[in-house]
Amino acid sequence: MHERSGKVLAEELEMPRTMFGRGVGLMFRKTLPAGRGMWINPCSGIHMMFMNFPIDAVFLDRSERVKKVYRNLPAWYGVVWWEIGARSVLELPPGSTSEIDLQRGDQIIIQ
Repeated sequence: MHERSGKVLAEELEMPRTMFGRGVGLMFRKTLPAGRGMWINPCSGIHMMFMNFPIDAVFLDRSERVKKVYRNLPAWYGVVWWEIGARSVLELPPGSTSEIDLQRGDQIIIQ
């Protein structure tokens, strides 16, 4: 949930716990349904190789505050090499963040 607006970014988050799970992430899946997402922690960069759909990616610091938002990151060739200060990333369906005014420093509440 975006604390400032009260809007929900995802109703259900997958949280891979192993290095392998974090490395594979959403690769090879056909889609990511609305209201779902993946929280990869720790993570400071992502690639879109073997991804079949675009995503919105929200990079967070250690306190789950927004560092940077990438909207509609394209499948296969999108990449974020390293987001300085990021500790984790929320991977969400494309368009999930379009109607939310996410700004650097905004608090995200993950329950």
